[in-house]
Amino acid sequence: MSHLAPVPHDTAYYAKCMLGGVLACGLTHAGITPLDVAKCNMQVNPAKYTGLTSGLEGQTGIWKGFGPTLVGYSLQGMFKYGLYEVFKDLYSDLAGEENAKKYKPAIWLAGSASAEVFADIALCPLEMTKVKIQTSPSGTFPTSFGAALAEMRKNKVDTRYPFGSLVPLWSRQIPYTMAKFFFFEKIVQLFYTHVFTEPKETYSKSTQLGITFASGYLAGVVCAIVSHPADSIVSLMGKPAHKGKSVGQIASETGIVALATKGLGTRVIMIGTLTGFQWWIYDTFKSSMGLGTTGGK
Repeated sequence: MSHLAPVPHDTAYYAKCMLGGVLACGLTHAGITPLDVAKCNMQVNPAKYTGLTSGLEGQTGIWKGFGPTLVGYSLQGMFKYGLYEVFKDLYSDLAGEENAKKYKPAIWLAGSASAEVFADIALCPLEMTKVKIQTSPSGTFPTSFGAALAEMRKNKVDTRYPFGSLVPLWSRQIPYTMAKFFFFEKIVQLFYTHVFTEPKETYSKSTQLGITFASGYLAGVVCAIVSHPADSIVSLMGKPAHKGKSVGQIASETGIVALATKGLGTRVIMIGTLTGFQWWIYDTFKSSMGLGTTGGK
C-alpha cells in the first residue's frame, strides 16, 4: 500500500497498530475511572457535586464502571488507531504522491473521522452501560459488569441499548478525534520543523517519545474544549429526569454556557494527560515493534 514509508504497511503493520491502540486507550481510560465518575456526577447533578473533590467525595464506588470502560475503550482504541493508519494510507494512495504531501492535513482529518465512525459503533453499548452505572443513585442499578449489561439488555426500551447514544457519541467523538489527530500531527510537525530541526531519526527514542507526549498533551487540551458541550449532553442523557427528551431539548434547558463550562476544568486536565499518555503508549509500543514514532516534518 504505502510504498513511501520506511516500514512496509502490510497487514502485520496494521495489526501491530491495532494492538498499540488497544493498550493506549484501554489502559488510560480504565486508569482514570475515578475522575470520570466525578466528571459524570458534576455534569448530571451540579447542585450536589460542585467540584472535583465533592464529585469524588462519599463515592464508595470511585471505580464504578471500570469493566465496561476497559473493554469499551480497548475496542475503541483498536479501531481508532488501527483504522486511522489504514485510512491514512488509503486516502494517500487515492490522492497520489504529490497531492498526499500537499494535502496532508486533509488526509489526517479524513482518516481520523473515518476510523472514529467504526470505533464508536464498537464503544457505544459499553459507554452507555458505563454512564448508567456511574450516574445511577446507589442501589438502583447493578454495578458489576455482567449484571449491568444484562440489565441494559433487559430494559432496552428505557435504556435505548445498544445504540441509543450512538448519534450523540458520534457528535462528541468524531470532531474530538479529528481535532486530536490533526493537532497531534500538526504539533509534532511544528516541533520537528522549528525546535528539533535535525532529521527525526537522529534523535534518541526517548527524545522522540518526549515530543510525542508533549504534542499529545497540547492536542488533548484543545480537544477537551472543542468537544465539551457534546460530552455534557451525553452525560445528561443518562439522567432519569431527561428520559425521552431530545438532544435539542436537553441543550436548551441546560443552556450553552453551562454545557460548555460545567466540569471543563477537570476535563482539560483529564483529557490533556489522557491524550499525552495515549500517544506516548501508542508510540512506545510502535517503537518497540520497530515501526518508529508517529508524525514528523
